[in-house]
Amino acid sequence: MRFAEMTLSSVDVGPGRLRVRHGGSGPPLLLLHGNPQTHWMWEHVAPPLARRFQVICPDLRGYGGSFKPPATRDHAPYTKRAMAADMIALMAAFGHRRFRVVGHDRGARVAHRLALDHGEAVEKLALLDIIPTLEHFERTDMRFALAYYHWFWFAQPHPFPENLITAAPETWFYAHVGRGATTPPPFFSKEALEDYLAAIRTPEAIVGMCEDYRAAATLDLEHDRESRARGEKIRAPLLVLWGTRNILDRLYDVRAIWQSYASGPVEGRALPCGHYLPEEAPAEVLAALEAFL
Repeated sequence: MRFAEMTLSSVDVGPGRLRVRHGGSGPPLLLLHGNPQTHWMWEHVAPPLARRFQVICPDLRGYGGSFKPPATRDHAPYTKRAMAADMIALMAAFGHRRFRVVGHDRGARVAHRLALDHGEAVEKLALLDIIPTLEHFERTDMRFALAYYHWFWFAQPHPFPENLITAAPETWFYAHVGRGATTPPPFFSKEALEDYLAAIRTPEAIVGMCEDYRAAATLDLEHDRESRARGEKIRAPLLVLWGTRNILDRLYDVRAIWQSYASGPVEGRALPCGHYLPEEAPAEVLAALEAFL
């Protein structure tokens, strides 16, 4: 099975409709993409997994072909809590109350909140190339601020960052994903790149992306602090993967940090790649996921 041969659907999750690619049979498996991407980031990983699982790959709200709430003063439509609720509704639409979850980047932050708010639904959890949002902000220093400057830029008041990105979306995209590059990374396929660019050429998707980061710097932190105060931890078996060529590997002991957020042992290791694990090192990611899931 090729990724493009998996079924593409539009699924109503209550507040709006999500674009979803799905296929395969077996236990349900939810794959959540990162920023500034879409479900296409799973093109090398999803089809092999679909031989053993029913794989469901949505675009998050605000991204790709999914619904995009407008900017609000409190950014509530883009909290990870709201996005996690979308995933519960999505999986229920496919007939699943309990499922495995893999998330990368922003999708991994949604998956983390999903495991806290709906722990009974998450059977196993794999998080790719992140540490918890709360840890990032509370550990912020010059190294993090320079490497993750976009967290603070996207979180500036609407519509300042949106206006700058909208003026030159492709120039911004190449510089963002390639750390100053003027051309796309070679590991993005032609089809995936076209899908990513089609999204970020739309003002609504740029608003959605920035609101995602504004929520991360405001309401998401409130929710995370409340969870910590209540002693809430990830109950599902947890795997964390990260890239050796990404600054995350140089800044933090990734597995140890996640261990403090989980109630059971955490599996984890670095892979020989940068931030975009499923596209840079698909064979290694697939092997790790198949062994864990």
